[in-house]
Amino acid sequence: MGMQYIGASVFLAIIIVVRLRRPTHSHSRVDEAFTVFTAVVFGVLIAATAWGQAILQLVGAATKATH
Repeated sequence: MGMQYIGASVFLAIIIVVRLRRPTHSHSRVDEAFTVFTAVVFGVLIAATAWGQAILQLVGAATKATH
């Protein structure tokens, strides 16, 4: 995996943490949509990594255990 993907993943993770730590008050739809979009892009970027695959396997195991 290229360094640009790792750098982008770290950058998006920082943005997500900063946005989620803000005080809760009414947000605009654009603000909420941006947060969701950022989280989805972060998920797509880490999905191809070994860490992302481990998370996928963990979620899969938890899903099988509940059904």
